[in-house]
Amino acid sequence: MEGADRQFRAIVVAHAVSSYGNYLNLIALSLFSFAVTGTAFGVGMLLALRLFSGFLAGLVAGVLLARASRRQMMIGTDMAQAAAMTVLALCTSNTPTWLLGCAAVVLGAGNTFFTVALRSAVPAMVGQESRARANGLLVTARSMATVLGFASAATVIGFGGFATAFAVNAATFVVSAVALLVLRPRTEGEDGYERAEEEGGQGFTTQPQAVRGSRPWRGIVGVPALLLGMILLRGVDALASSSHNVALPIVAHFTAPSEPALFMTRFWAAWAVGTIAAHLVLRRRQRSSAWGDRAFAVGTFAMSLSFVVAFTGLAAPALMLAAAAAGFADGWTEIVYTSRLQAAPDRQRSRLFGLSATAETAGFALGAVLAAAALEVLPALTVVGVFHGAAMCGALVLLLFAAGRPRRARLSSTSREEGDTHGTRTGTGALPGA
Repeated sequence: MEGADRQFRAIVVAHAVSSYGNYLNLIALSLFSFAVTGTAFGVGMLLALRLFSGFLAGLVAGVLLARASRRQMMIGTDMAQAAAMTVLALCTSNTPTWLLGCAAVVLGAGNTFFTVALRSAVPAMVGQESRARANGLLVTARSMATVLGFASAATVIGFGGFATAFAVNAATFVVSAVALLVLRPRTEGEDGYERAEEEGGQGFTTQPQAVRGSRPWRGIVGVPALLLGMILLRGVDALASSSHNVALPIVAHFTAPSEPALFMTRFWAAWAVGTIAAHLVLRRRQRSSAWGDRAFAVGTFAMSLSFVVAFTGLAAPALMLAAAAAGFADGWTEIVYTSRLQAAPDRQRSRLFGLSATAETAGFALGAVLAAAALEVLPALTVVGVFHGAAMCGALVLLLFAAGRPRRARLSSTSREEGDTHGTRTGTGALPGA
């Protein structure tokens, strides 16, 4: 087990390196796109192309992962993205627009495929019992990579230009691919009789009669209604999140015109501290009720409320506190949501995460367009308040829906949790302290 722990932690480190390259590239590629196209419309179209390719990738990810292993998918997408960034690094002096478009497609689809494969592979890597702890490590690594990527972008671009930034990004993809090649983690679970845990809501099961017995809570395409509600709320949350991502640079320029980059770095650094704190808190939660639909809904409501508060013109200390609160709720919902979807049987997990990626990408893409248009005529607080208000309403609807479950379902879930608490369960490489 200790070997499996070290192996997964090594993969987390490699993923953090790759994530750093992604966030560095997010800024570098946006600036480079403006330099090549010369218009904000061109930048927007390339971003839309990237998001649309990610949306399509989410639709087919489950089908492709039924034919290829998750490890193969992750390595393949890492190498494809590394190749795309290498080509851009070599062509920065004379880059045609069509080449930028091709890179946007590869990056958008590659990120979605990799994310779906990684998230659905976590239970096979560490065991179902330790998946929440593992998700916390991944969220923490991503948060730190976000801050470092954003904070170092100006320095890297200023020192070596766009070619250096793209080359660094390509190298980070190679690091991730090499780690997966060398470590060879187990990414496929046991098919057949793998049981889905019903954590805070009705889950999947491999037994047809059990599914028929829970007919009131079946959703579309075989997804239980509560789980489908979580995925839909995740999409609405992505739509809401697009508003503060679009509005934050505008607020930074008005609030701190002499140092907007420092303003944004402080904001995201505080946010990252909050996500790390969420991991430290949730790692101590042993009961499966910590990973249910209600915890996710409450976290989503708290996150949206915190982001709205952050745009009310607070003083610097209060602003960082609000950003940290938003980060805590963001980390909470990410860990809870991912852990909940990972409770599904292995053969259904990839389809769930593909559906989730589609909902999240579509929500963010639509939100970015609507938020950008709204910010032309409305103040940032109003736009962020309306968008995150929709997410808060969605969270309340999910809470009411979860509270209205039949008493029989609640009793069944409670009995199962008590059995899990008093029973003995073993994972396939539990992390320390799980």
